[in-house]
Amino acid sequence: MRISMIGHKRYGSREGGVEVVVTELARRMAALGHEVPCYDRSGADVMTGDAADGRERTVDGVRVVPVRTIDRKGLAALSSSYFATLAAIKDRPDVIHYHAEGPCVPLPLAKRAGIRTVATIHGLDWQRAKWGRLASTYIKMGEKAAATKADGLIALSEGVRRYFKETYGREAVFIPNGVDAKEALPASVIKEKWNLEKDSYLLYLGRLVPEKRPELLIEAFRVLETNKRLVIAGGSSDTLAYEKELRAAAQGDNRIVFTGFVNGEPLAELYSNCYAYVLPSDVEGMPMSLLEAMAYGCCCVTSDISECADVLAGNGVTFEKGSADSLRAALRGLLADAGRAGALGAAAKAHVEKTYNWDSVVGRTLAVYGGEGR
Repeated sequence: MRISMIGHKRYGSREGGVEVVVTELARRMAALGHEVPCYDRSGADVMTGDAADGRERTVDGVRVVPVRTIDRKGLAALSSSYFATLAAIKDRPDVIHYHAEGPCVPLPLAKRAGIRTVATIHGLDWQRAKWGRLASTYIKMGEKAAATKADGLIALSEGVRRYFKETYGREAVFIPNGVDAKEALPASVIKEKWNLEKDSYLLYLGRLVPEKRPELLIEAFRVLETNKRLVIAGGSSDTLAYEKELRAAAQGDNRIVFTGFVNGEPLAELYSNCYAYVLPSDVEGMPMSLLEAMAYGCCCVTSDISECADVLAGNGVTFEKGSADSLRAALRGLLADAGRAGALGAAAKAHVEKTYNWDSVVGRTLAVYGGEGR
């Protein structure tokens, strides 16, 4: 089967959950003998600033095809998904798999070309605070196209599945993300770069965007009496002004460390050695960073939104969404009880290893490509 993937920024990138999901699906499907072209944006990577070389290449058995992109805020996703759709139609795959709502806007073009389409809804992206009215309207167009035109519809959370049923009368197949088993690493690179040691810090890891609420975590942390540090790991995503606000909010507290975007060994070490991982989001799809934190055995603290609480399934701590006081109380309780923090981390690791398996995700996704679960 030939399966075209559209909607991510860069194959192999860890900038966001979409990139991780596309990379895992594509390379695993290629290993099963399927032909999987992935259509990358051209231009610079939003977080790292690295520019693609514009040449087609093969990675992990996956054909990676850069497509024309208007590299300006608000136009990159729109233009790349449109040109990727045209390129995919020309390639005549068996299935075009769109990821996220905005990239689904040109999905009807593939439908009219007689190609089967599948859309994975990672979250209700129009709710994200960084988007203005025009961008939110465009994203909603993609949502409607997915709901009304896609041959197969996949939701990463039960909340999103219910939303499409209630809003559009459309049934979606719930297929959560997967995660690989993780082995903890000692603090080596992070000790050298940021003087971080085992259990010496709390960790926020994700894009620096308003809906993830890192400013709430900074507010809650600043008044805690603790010698532990707070590590804010991640880069902005069209949100440089917001990142400046975060750094201003942290000024005067030398316990707060901004690392910027991290990947590879430093990322693994940050997960492996934190006292607790904290995700204070108001809006999520199915957070890959939470799954990975649990796979490393981190004690996890999240807001009580269903997209996070459902993943934790009681194997972590939740606080009232948007409440700095509730978050502060949750953190204070964990900091006072290291035994509880350790037990929750072990329970989280056991839960994800049992529940979230990439091989199962791939098999269920291939079934949707074949017409099952419509």
